Amino acid sequence: MAFSKQQLHKFADLIRIEISDEKLESMNIDSVVDWLDKLQQIDTNGVEPMLNPASHELPRRADVVTDNAPRADVLKNAPDNAGTSRGYFAVPKVMDGD
Repeated sequence: MAFSKQQLHKFADLIRIEISDEKLESMNIDSVVDWLDKLQQIDTNGVEPMLNPASHELPRRADVVTDNAPRADVLKNAPDNAGTSRGYFAVPKVMDGD
């Protein structure tokens, strides 16, 4: 299946890329399409689809409440000391609210 230069430019426009005529001529788009056509001809009857090639679960840890980060140590990382004396991070206002 051969594509015209006009069709390739339309495809490039649809996927929002700019490509020069010189680049189009150097690319062998037809061979890629031929390869995809060959993939379509593979008989996959009876083959279950794979949702995820890695069928393992991540290790989980117990959900235990700990005090690994005391509040004073965490607040030392605050960029602004405006709220740290009251125990919270002060951040710039990002929205106007009524």
